[in-house]
Amino acid sequence: MGAFGELGSIAPHAVWDGVVARAVDGERGTLTVIELAPNTVVPEHAHDNEQTGVLVSGTVSFRIGDDERELTPGGTWCVPPNVPHEVRTGPEGAVVVEVFVPGRADWVRLERLEPSPPAWP
Repeated sequence: MGAFGELGSIAPHAVWDGVVARAVDGERGTLTVIELAPNTVVPEHAHDNEQTGVLVSGTVSFRIGDDERELTPGGTWCVPPNVPHEVRTGPEGAVVVEVFVPGRADWVRLERLEPSPPAWP
């Protein structure tokens, strides 16, 4: 990818059932727009990447370690490296924007879907 692109031209990664991520990879980090289907559970997991994000639309219940919060649009989070976390979406699903540092090199193994217009903006 060059210096510029379009969200709709990015082939999304199928991260989990009901979770697709459009990734913009930089040299040191990955910016993602993640679309989560209604009533989706992102199972507890941990990774070496620091993960910061903002909820753009929908609602989520987000647990980081032992701390759990109900978030609405504008809610933010920071998941330190290797800390277990999980997410549950509400009945309308959710769209989040997240940054991973270092980048998500492990996602190259994931299935890629056909590019399509994003649920947001």
